[in-house]
Amino acid sequence: MSKIEVNNFDIAEYLDSKEMIAEYLSQVLADGDSDELLEALGNIAKAKGMSQIAKETGLGRESLYKTFRKGSKPKFDTILKVINSLGIKLKVSA
Repeated sequence: MSKIEVNNFDIAEYLDSKEMIAEYLSQVLADGDSDELLEALGNIAKAKGMSQIAKETGLGRESLYKTFRKGSKPKFDTILKVINSLGIKLKVSA
């Protein structure tokens, strides 16, 4: 019997356009899970480059990794800095 090789899936590899990022984040926001939102923002930051995000936000790379860890409770200010550095615009509609 031959062995089957399974590779780990990394969503960050597919977040290569603004449209893909917007769709991904829209789906996550529709689910309403804050841990999933943090994970999604972390994946998007990873796709853009964590060092670049750290530079643009003024936050340390280690702090960013902690921010996106499951169960973390980052300040809203931190999330806004990351969102702004990613070039993401949040829109509210009724």
